[in-house]
Amino acid sequence: MVESNVALDQIFGALADVTRRDILKRVWKAEHTITELAEPYAMSLAAIAKHISILEKAGLITKRRMGKKKIIQIQPKTIKVVTAYLSEYEKLLSSRFSALEKLLEEQ
Repeated sequence: MVESNVALDQIFGALADVTRRDILKRVWKAEHTITELAEPYAMSLAAIAKHISILEKAGLITKRRMGKKKIIQIQPKTIKVVTAYLSEYEKLLSSRFSALEKLLEEQ
């Protein structure tokens, strides 16, 4: 049976794009305005705003107003959810590799 988790689908969908991963990495280090985030990319401000919207819908970032500017910041709770999810797979794979290693040693 296939596991269904809409939140995780949105998160991994948002992370599937290299631009969004780069934006997330930059926001992880420091808060930015949308204009600041758009500077290094050869795309319109509207395109960057769409990427930011996707990251926001996935819960990876949040926007807050500071005067006329919108400040983008990381959402650590969502990152923790992803980390916990992937940690379960890491445990599973680790145990399987350990069993395989033991089997190969016995041969």
